[in-house]
Amino acid sequence: MADFDLTLNNLEELFPAGFTQEQLAKGKTVLLKELAYDLHKYYGGKMTTLPKAGLYGFNWFNIWYTPGVSKISTTIRDNNDASFDLTNRGNLVAVVSDSTRVLGDGDCTPSGGLGVMEGKAFLMKYLGGCDGVALCINSYNDKGEHDPQKIIDFVKMAEPSFGAINLEDISQPNCYKVLDTLREECNIPVWHDDAQGTGCVTLAGLINALKIVGKKMSEARIVFYGAGASNTTIFRLIETDGGDAKNMIMFDTKGALGPFREDIKANKAHYRKWEICQKTNPKNIKTMDDAMKGVDVLISLSTPGPDVIKPEWIKSMAPKSIVFACANPVPEIYPYAAKEAGAFIVATGRGDFPNQVNNSVGFPGILKGALMVRAKKITDNMAIAAAHSLAGTAEKKGLKPDYIISKMSEWELFPAEARDVAMQAIKDGVARVKMTAEEAYALAEKDIRESREITDKMMAQGLIKKPPVEMLEAAVKRAVSQIK
Repeated sequence: MADFDLTLNNLEELFPAGFTQEQLAKGKTVLLKELAYDLHKYYGGKMTTLPKAGLYGFNWFNIWYTPGVSKISTTIRDNNDASFDLTNRGNLVAVVSDSTRVLGDGDCTPSGGLGVMEGKAFLMKYLGGCDGVALCINSYNDKGEHDPQKIIDFVKMAEPSFGAINLEDISQPNCYKVLDTLREECNIPVWHDDAQGTGCVTLAGLINALKIVGKKMSEARIVFYGAGASNTTIFRLIETDGGDAKNMIMFDTKGALGPFREDIKANKAHYRKWEICQKTNPKNIKTMDDAMKGVDVLISLSTPGPDVIKPEWIKSMAPKSIVFACANPVPEIYPYAAKEAGAFIVATGRGDFPNQVNNSVGFPGILKGALMVRAKKITDNMAIAAAHSLAGTAEKKGLKPDYIISKMSEWELFPAEARDVAMQAIKDGVARVKMTAEEAYALAEKDIRESREITDKMMAQGLIKKPPVEMLEAAVKRAVSQIK
């Protein structure tokens, strides 16, 4: 295996020829986890801190530190907004989590989320040209409970150091209170990627999927399976962008949402779900069997599969049905099984299947756009503008059932997305800085190119070392043995 493909584009070729589709799908999941462990240990994580200013002699520390830096301190003292110009604050994002809902792994303890938060920072830098810092915090109160107020207080205390906040992997219902409170009380953008990020990217995919099948957003019948932060926000963005709530039904772990759900009404922490109960499911449908009959779209963000979504549900959908099965790390139903059941378009959260609904094509550009105009918040209109920007980038390349949304490798989507978000921020009146669309695109493009060039040059010069082939070969052997 001396010619191991470091791009990891052909994982299927690493497994025995006799593997079934299901074995290949499971095998790739296991292999990626094995590689992740080995490589994180090899590199000691994946982020570091480097200077952006030059050092032309040791006397320059008198400029970058004391006594020269006193001028910076007093200037910011007299005008706090000067911190965006005179420090890295204007391009710096805090990735904040209490690690209570880490991907498909649940509560991983505060430090258990560090790998994911470093990953977000990595993507922000390479794809969006902005810096990120992983901040996993302890949200326990004196009673041993996860307290959303702890997160709120932490972010408000840290706000003076950052240009934006990216909330991540916070369990519900705490995530709703944290986001809604911080969006209103902070003077910088607060973005919850599990909610707004997933909502934005899913909306982009849905816009294009509906174009392919020739259906209108306003008429589409949609079932949401799962009622967490992602699906509840996806619902809100779809409705704001023209979807009709009366054509929608959402399910949580206890069944369908609707005005009959007194348990949700009685719990003030679930106010977001109660809003959905009042707007959707006018026929008071109670079961998935009944809800799925003749629907156009299924959007599932629930429990990792592969047998969570039943093939018979998909068989009962309308012709040219659209299925989003986006649980990680394993979709609720594998794409081949969904297509065998009759789905015309299938999307998942996985990069090794077509139509990946990947937040990574959203938040780097969205946060960059917000940072460039020093936005005070990220409005729903800004998230919807990003969704249409994403959808438009893919449409220019030519839509088809296996291509409804742009990929991370299509780098031009990020400066375009940053530009469109920046323009919407100005339109919504939340931008501190005004610029033209041309200026926004040029700035985003420059910063993203420079970020990529730095990483690429460090790899080329051996400052980022290439992993040994033997390590990769060993991971493949372990993965194959686990599936056999």
